[in-house]
Amino acid sequence: MSILLIEAFYGGSHKQLADLLQEEIEECVLYTLPAKKWHWRARTAALYFMQTVPANANYRILFASSVLNLTELIALRPDLGKLKKVLYFHENQLAYPVQKCQERDFQYGYNQILSCLVADIVVFNSAFNMESFLTSIGKFLKLIPDHRPKDLEKIIRPKCQVLYFPIRFPDVNRFMPEHKLAHLEKITDVKRNGDTYLFRSLPFQQKYRAPGSLMENSNSGPESGLYEAQSGLCTTQQDRPQHPLISLEKVNKSKASESTNQEEPCQEEDKQHMTFNPCNLLSGPDCQQRPLHIIWPHRWEHDKDPESFFKVLLKLREMDLPFHISVLGETFTDVPDIFSEAKKALESSVLHWGYLPSKDDYFQALCMADVVISTAKHEFFGVAMIEAVYCGCYPLCPNALVYPEIFPAEYLYSTPEQLFKRLQNFCKRPDIVRKHLYKGEMAQFSWAALRGKFRSLLTTEPREDL
Repeated sequence: MSILLIEAFYGGSHKQLADLLQEEIEECVLYTLPAKKWHWRARTAALYFMQTVPANANYRILFASSVLNLTELIALRPDLGKLKKVLYFHENQLAYPVQKCQERDFQYGYNQILSCLVADIVVFNSAFNMESFLTSIGKFLKLIPDHRPKDLEKIIRPKCQVLYFPIRFPDVNRFMPEHKLAHLEKITDVKRNGDTYLFRSLPFQQKYRAPGSLMENSNSGPESGLYEAQSGLCTTQQDRPQHPLISLEKVNKSKASESTNQEEPCQEEDKQHMTFNPCNLLSGPDCQQRPLHIIWPHRWEHDKDPESFFKVLLKLREMDLPFHISVLGETFTDVPDIFSEAKKALESSVLHWGYLPSKDDYFQALCMADVVISTAKHEFFGVAMIEAVYCGCYPLCPNALVYPEIFPAEYLYSTPEQLFKRLQNFCKRPDIVRKHLYKGEMAQFSWAALRGKFRSLLTTEPREDL
């Protein structure tokens, strides 16, 4: 093993990236800590990995997320200091919102600055993430009462680059309702050819494909980006759900083989929150006229601003506008009270309520939805939003944070009032949303597009002193 992967917070997008790199890039070994008690991981993970990562003369590269205090680890393990050290920022603590200004702990941002100084390459998942971090260094260090360091941004910036978070998009063809097929064709450049589909520049990875749904031929392997779907498998009308809300009895039933092998936060608590209301599926005369299905697939924490989201929904309810709602996402120790209050108030409109540990169930829920909403006060990339758009959801995001970098202007709103007006119109005419074809690009975020850049990042010539 020549690549040492260390993830101090092995959950969510952190876990997603670590697993992807280990599976897709040769010579990787992964060491992790569970995604719990984030503050303690940031404070003490270096000491844990100092003891648990064995010495290995074959290591050439160290890849870690910015939760780890890289400076402390290198001081404790001088042998690792000789490696090419790559630090990946999923988020940064200089721009991370806190509920009260005085609650911000100086140490977390300070640790990330020190880690950048020690790293050889600093990678951010978006330009917004990089610029918000670098341009905040000077202001942040003014909190030091005296003897402040100077010009750290100038020292760190030359090491920095943007490399979008790579998403391994699954084959969702079998979950797609009929009215979303044009979207799927546009997103993946799918071309119907008799009873088969040709997937060109396909971002799908074989790991998540349905058994038999994709068949490699001798002339089209993963590197060529060309696959041919086996005739009659997951491509014919009778094999595809007849309606976006069909087969929902399968949703919210986690697969034991999957859930027992995943370390998901507060899994027992999630089961208590999980709700499925099949009675709501029968309303509406046909697919285009059924109530608008809104989905919110984010962590249940204050920085995602669930209060603003539910306030808009309650206002829609007051106006007797019809809609369905699915609230997904991970829960942690402290769940904002608004979730239990909103669940009670919106109960008759709820289709899903709670974390879906099965990937199939999660992507099926996304495919059934019409609109995906973000009200985040904090977002440096937004995997959940991109996955939802890939599954045919119309995105509505704040005109702030990373969103203008990811989504075209027509999908952005500036105030809660604007969000309400957009949803009000969609509730009245859900067919408009269902006929819409997304105008942005998804391919740039796929593992297929980013694989070469990550491989280059994780290769290096051996140093003479190793």
